[in-house]
Amino acid sequence: MSEALLTDLGARLVTGSLSDEELLADTGTSRPVQILPDANVVKIGGQSLIDRGRAAVFPVIEELVANLPDHKLIIGCGAGTRARHAYSIGLDLGLPTGVLSVLGTFVSSQNARMIHYLVARHGIPFIEPAQFAQLPLYLEERRGVVFFGMPPYTFWQRNPETGMGRIPPHRTDTGVYLIAEVFSSRSMIFIKDERGLYTADPKKDRSATFIPEITVSELKALDLQDVVVERAVLDLMETAEHGRRIQVINGLEPGTITKALNGEQVGTVITSD
Repeated sequence: MSEALLTDLGARLVTGSLSDEELLADTGTSRPVQILPDANVVKIGGQSLIDRGRAAVFPVIEELVANLPDHKLIIGCGAGTRARHAYSIGLDLGLPTGVLSVLGTFVSSQNARMIHYLVARHGIPFIEPAQFAQLPLYLEERRGVVFFGMPPYTFWQRNPETGMGRIPPHRTDTGVYLIAEVFSSRSMIFIKDERGLYTADPKKDRSATFIPEITVSELKALDLQDVVVERAVLDLMETAEHGRRIQVINGLEPGTITKALNGEQVGTVITSD
C-alpha cells in the first residue's frame, strides 16, 4: 500500500508497535460508527424467568412479539439454574475457569434454542456467533433474532480477580451487553423477575430499598453484597462508547417490557458517569 494513501495515524500504526501506549491512545480520538442504532437488545433472564417455565416465559414472549412492528429486537438468553449445577460439579472436579465457561455456554445455548422454538412461527431465527454478520439482514426482514448470551470466550475466559473464586466473570449479562455496545443499540434491557436494583436481595431481605436510578460509580460506592447484573457489565460500562445506559425491569409485570422499549422510566436505570 502506498504510504501516501495513509493518514498520519495509519502510517504510525503500520510502522509502530501496538504496545505503544501513546499510539494506542491516539486510535481512540474518533468515535466508532453506530452499526444498529435502531435495534434494541433485550435479555431474558435464565434463572429469573426461563427456569420458571410456561407461566413466566409465555407472557414475555407474547409481549416481545407484540412489539416487533414497532421495535427491532435482538433477544439474548441467560443460562440459569442448570448452569449453576454444571458449575458446582465442575468446581468439585477441579476444572479451571475457562472450562466452566464452556459448560455455561452450552446451557445458555439450550435456553436460547427453546426460546427460538417458541418464536419460530413468527419467523424469528436463532443465530450463533458465526452468523452475526447476517444479523442486520434478519432484523430488517424479520424484526428479531434470538441468540445465547454467553460470550464465546470459552477457554479464553480470563480468571476472576483474586479472592473471587473460579466462576467465569463474563457470563450471559456481559455477553448480551457487549452486543448492545458493539452494535450501538438503541437500548439494553435486562428482563428479570424483580422490579430492578435493590440495596439487598428483596427475596431474602424485606427491608431492601428499591433504587430507580443510579450511576456506575454511585453503585460501586455502595459496595453491595449482591447486584442485579454481573459486576463485569458495570466495569465495561465505564469505558463504553455507546452502551452507557442499561435498564433492568420485571418481566413478570405485564406491559413493563413495552414501556421500557418505548423509553419510559420503569425498573432501574444504570448509567455510566
